[in-house]
Amino acid sequence: MGEAWIIDAVRTPRGIGKKGKGALSDVHPQELFAQCLNALRSRNAFEPDEIDDVVCGCVSQVGEQGACIARMAVLCAGWPIEPSGVTLNRFCGSGQQAVNFAAMGIMSGQQDAVIAGGVESMSRCPLFSDGGGVAGENPDLLKLHPLVPQGISADLIATLEGFSREDCDRFAYESQMKCKRAVEEGRFAKSLIPVRGKDGKVLLDRDEHPRPYTTLEGLAKLEPAFANIGASTYLLGDLTFDQAALKRYPQLREIRHVHTAGNSSGIVDGAGALLLASPQWARARGLKPRARVRAMATCGSEPVIMLTGPVEATRRCLKRAGMTINDIDLFEINEAFAAVPLKVMRDLEIDPERVNVNGGAIALGHPLGATGAMLLGTLLDEMERRDKATGLVTMCIGGGMGIATIIERF
Repeated sequence: MGEAWIIDAVRTPRGIGKKGKGALSDVHPQELFAQCLNALRSRNAFEPDEIDDVVCGCVSQVGEQGACIARMAVLCAGWPIEPSGVTLNRFCGSGQQAVNFAAMGIMSGQQDAVIAGGVESMSRCPLFSDGGGVAGENPDLLKLHPLVPQGISADLIATLEGFSREDCDRFAYESQMKCKRAVEEGRFAKSLIPVRGKDGKVLLDRDEHPRPYTTLEGLAKLEPAFANIGASTYLLGDLTFDQAALKRYPQLREIRHVHTAGNSSGIVDGAGALLLASPQWARARGLKPRARVRAMATCGSEPVIMLTGPVEATRRCLKRAGMTINDIDLFEINEAFAAVPLKVMRDLEIDPERVNVNGGAIALGHPLGATGAMLLGTLLDEMERRDKATGLVTMCIGGGMGIATIIERF
């Protein structure tokens, strides 16, 4: 099997994902991803018509994010017609899956150079704007698996695992403080590209979502975000969402709603992309690799609790790489909700000092389809900064799935 080299990685800043409030809310999502494409081109010696494919993860593929945004972004970037584009949806794991698919194409020998990443404009195409809702609003599916909103699944994990509100708030506070330090020290600068408007002026060159002034006292004052949803009537009409989840987990008497806006991931806009290539293609153009993809894995997990997939996905990925947890220098575990990385670290016995060292989605925000690509770039930058050899990215995914990728520096 061949190797897939990571040549470069870029991302936009994350803008507040509310229409009229975030600096990127007036930017078409095609343009967000197109600016990543052009940044990769300007930073690396290749011509666009040499790219075999552009793979883009995007969750809400509707309206401005419809019509195969990968291909539209290629055209929006002003590139020649030769590079094709494909858009995929593996929910929150979409951007990471795009990179994994690109690596597979290169490692198999069927492709030489692929750009992969993701985009999500949550201000212009809000979550559920595709009409999918819970389980695609299919009552027959819900009779088989009483799926609930992800926030309730996160609270279910916290209840089962014994994570308290204080545990989750402490994790969120640490995410904000680590992010504050990373911003102050310029740790995101290598991959971060400014987003420009039609006039060429910079619209945003920093992440908007971090709250460096966060305190534990302030976090403690926030109301639970999913208690009211949990008490609302389920799609089938005879159960609340909480009751439906407890039907699958009868060992619990109730769900403790511990997640708030402060210890859950933020709603933001953004895009990220990586250039991957075969060794032969890169050498022919004088491009030096920053890392290679060592292993990849996905898994399905119990769909009501939904967010536990990173544990098994990580185990599978390590097995394929012939590695153990102790062989990984740094981890990025997506902070969809505080209980998710807390569970992953506990189950896999990961040292917290090696996890999300520059903060995560609680501080920075989670632009759904783009986050996985962003995490890979953030991880690679930090591996280089610390001169570390190996890193692993893992994410929980809607519907009960997990994804993991191991990258290795040369």
